[in-house]
Amino acid sequence: MSKTPGPGPIGKIVLILCWLAVCGLSIYGSVPSLLLATGQEGTPGTLTVTSCVTLGQGRYDCDGVFTPASGGPSIAVHASPDSETGEVTPAQLTPEGDRAVPTGTKGVLAALSLAGVGLGGLGFLPYVLMYWARLPGRRVAAIAGAILSVGGLTLAIVGVGASL
Repeated sequence: MSKTPGPGPIGKIVLILCWLAVCGLSIYGSVPSLLLATGQEGTPGTLTVTSCVTLGQGRYDCDGVFTPASGGPSIAVHASPDSETGEVTPAQLTPEGDRAVPTGTKGVLAALSLAGVGLGGLGFLPYVLMYWARLPGRRVAAIAGAILSVGGLTLAIVGVGASL
């Protein structure tokens, strides 16, 4: 039986790897949306939401028409589920050509919301590592972790709020 509470060395390694995977994948997963929202990928144009169907339990499925800024033919696409019928917004068509996402501040904040979750989750990892290693400076790590976690949570909330 261990004299100290908490996981053993192997448990700590597994926990750290899972922690890094969840937070890292959140940040990595936001990159494609961020590239679209900033106009670095896809085709710029305008999205007009033509219909939104209720799927139940507060979920919606929206479709629209994307008109490229270059003046090409309009394309039927899937729109963000938080759209409203009749809404017209600047958008970026995905390289696959099946979905259009909002650009500008609204699109960037929505894309950053997932990254905010990852950053917020990573906030206390340095403190936990320092605690397990019994290193000095844990107070500073805890304060920095709290600031990073609150910042990440704020980014996530603002991003979700902007997409509504």
